[in-house]
Amino acid sequence: MLDACAELVDEVGYEGLTTTLLAERAEVAIGSVYQFFPDKRAIVQALAMRNMDAYLQSLSARFANETFAHWWDGVDAAIDAYIHMHRSVPGFRTLHFGDVVDLHLLDAERDNNAVIGDRLAELLVDQFQLMDRGRLRFALLIAVEASDALIKLAFRRDVTGDEAVLTEAKALIREYLHRHVPA
Repeated sequence: MLDACAELVDEVGYEGLTTTLLAERAEVAIGSVYQFFPDKRAIVQALAMRNMDAYLQSLSARFANETFAHWWDGVDAAIDAYIHMHRSVPGFRTLHFGDVVDLHLLDAERDNNAVIGDRLAELLVDQFQLMDRGRLRFALLIAVEASDALIKLAFRRDVTGDEAVLTEAKALIREYLHRHVPA
């Protein structure tokens, strides 16, 4: 059902998504949809959680399998993984991590980008032995917000992602974090 949801979101957007369309696409009875999800928001929330898990798992695997010379290479890897999801994961370009539906879709207390920023901070602290302080988390939150906005711009300008914008986004984030992240 989540795969069908992702396809439909790409085709009709979140507003056009209905549980009836989902049931038809997934080739299940409408009752089966409601057995697992009370409404379309819950379906999209499950899809956003699946996307976040996939993003973090791919990033964790990359951190485990590659040796990065500097922490900013890890940040580049995080940005690359996000760009890759925009290009390859059905529904992701529309939903991202659920911000189209609700800025607090992933966590009731923190907005979606704060959740991603905190998870990224955990990975960077573990991988590069950075000092895990409030300043690091704040700087990463700013970086996540800025990179999210710039990547969205790149994909609005070109369906495959405007390379010039993506290159500038990486440079901007690297320069910003270089000034604010103590090694």
